[in-house]
Order: sequence, then structure tokens, then C-alpha cells
Amino acid sequence: MKEGIHPRYVEMKVTCGCGNTFVTRGTQPEMKVDICSACHPFYTGRLKYVDTAGRIEKFNNKFSGNYASLKRGKKQNTETAE
Repeated sequence: MKEGIHPRYVEMKVTCGCGNTFVTRGTQPEMKVDICSACHPFYTGRLKYVDTAGRIEKFNNKFSGNYASLKRGKKQNTETAE
């Protein structure tokens, strides 16, 4: 290894948005993450929505309204066969 070109390798404290913290090693002394193995749906088996920009509420507001096309139903055929 060449001297003086590699970053310092120190103990790093990782803090998750759910409140879980653990210590590992890395080049930064501290790291904040949104999701970790303690709260990730793959590891926990629970469904969790990660919504940082209000996308779920925006979607629900957009599509929760009653559409006129849904209320009137299918078109009736007014022509009679001769």
C-alpha cells in the first residue's frame, strides 16, 4: 500500500430513521440512513411504506375522487337492429 493516499478507516456509528443504531467501520465517523435491516420489509416480513415526499397522499388524493365515467356506467346501444 502506498503511504498517504488512502482515507482513514475508523469506527462508524450508523443511525437509522427507525431509531436503530449500530457500529461498523468505514471512512466517515457517522452515517444516517433511512432504512436498515431492523425495519426493512424484506427482513421483518411487515409491509412498511417509505414515503419521503408525500407521494402516497398525493396519489390517494388524486384517485380517491368519484369519476363521472365510473358513475354513468356502460353506454347503452340506442340503435335497434332492423
